[in-house]
Amino acid sequence: PSSAASDVYKRQGMNLETAFKASIDGILITITTIFLTLIAGYFIGKKLGLNKVSTHLISTGTAICGGSAIAAVSPVIKADEKDISVSLAIVFLLNAAALFIFPPLGGFLEMTQHQFGLWAAIAIHDTSSVVGAAGIYGEESLLVASTVKLARALWIIPVVILTAYFFKSESKKIQIPWFIFYFIGAIILATYIPIITEAGQYLVKGSKALMSLTLFLIGSGLSIEKIKSVNPAVFILGIILWTLISTGSLIVILNYY
Repeated sequence: PSSAASDVYKRQGMNLETAFKASIDGILITITTIFLTLIAGYFIGKKLGLNKVSTHLISTGTAICGGSAIAAVSPVIKADEKDISVSLAIVFLLNAAALFIFPPLGGFLEMTQHQFGLWAAIAIHDTSSVVGAAGIYGEESLLVASTVKLARALWIIPVVILTAYFFKSESKKIQIPWFIFYFIGAIILATYIPIITEAGQYLVKGSKALMSLTLFLIGSGLSIEKIKSVNPAVFILGIILWTLISTGSLIVILNYY
């Protein structure tokens, strides 16, 4: 990869300046696609007869940033190991598909670097896969995709807070997702504390390694037997939502950006 691509990848940690400097073009489509995906997921999941937990995990993962979003909402809605594992598996499979499908399709449609970067940030789940697909397409595409995706990931905060409200029991108080405030604190520290800023890339690498280990341990609890016992509608929901956000955002980007 180019040096610019490497630099962007190293900066996958967030700081306030990067997070809030997403292009103006990306803000409206980001907000719109997040909430339309969550709303569509709710109704489609209901139509498919899925429980609210599975529906919300898939919808949130598709709407924001894949595995990170699923990991963030899981403790709030008290998702069990199987629901989390299956949701992550669906998201990761679709991420893999996007890496092979998006760059050739973008070239076929003659998308500009800016258009493709925006599309990748909106329609591909995880940041690492966004970086991979956009990096293949070009340097400008990578910069646009990374910036928009980082800002998009910040929507984990309001979505988790809303999730805590809507999933509360009638007899219980709202469970405050305290880890979100730690998340905000980490962004502020990374922005204003020099030593943390300098060590940022190493902390990011370490956190990614721990995240990978966590996902591995979750996945180790998922067997072929458990997958076979999963309602096929869960996979159908994931594919439908990914298709909707991919095609819908593509049409808007090709016509208005």
